[in-house]
Amino acid sequence: MSDSTELGAEDRKIVTLARSARARNGVPEGAAVRDETGRTYVAGTVELESLRLSALRTAVAMAVASGATSLEAAAVVSEAEEPSPEDRAAVRDLGGAGTPVLLAGPDGVLRLTVTAG
Repeated sequence: MSDSTELGAEDRKIVTLARSARARNGVPEGAAVRDETGRTYVAGTVELESLRLSALRTAVAMAVASGATSLEAAAVVSEAEEPSPEDRAAVRDLGGAGTPVLLAGPDGVLRLTVTAG
């Protein structure tokens, strides 16, 4: 286990953005992704009667809808022990198998880094 101070500045930024989205929206998860140009996309969990998306899948969808063609990194802030296979698949679809997925707890402390692969 390591804290976010061990991350580079850009990775710390997406963890902070994900944590802020979670807190601001009062949702179970917050996520942020960084595309190939350095733009970031931030989202929270979507829970509607007809639509349910994790925060990370929502952030990936926002990146795609905005024209991103690849991802450099993804971060999710959650109580979960690891990113779901569906979340990793969404990151992999846009960023490739080697794209890092950072998982932090609600306190912002990095718990795990895995690849999307």
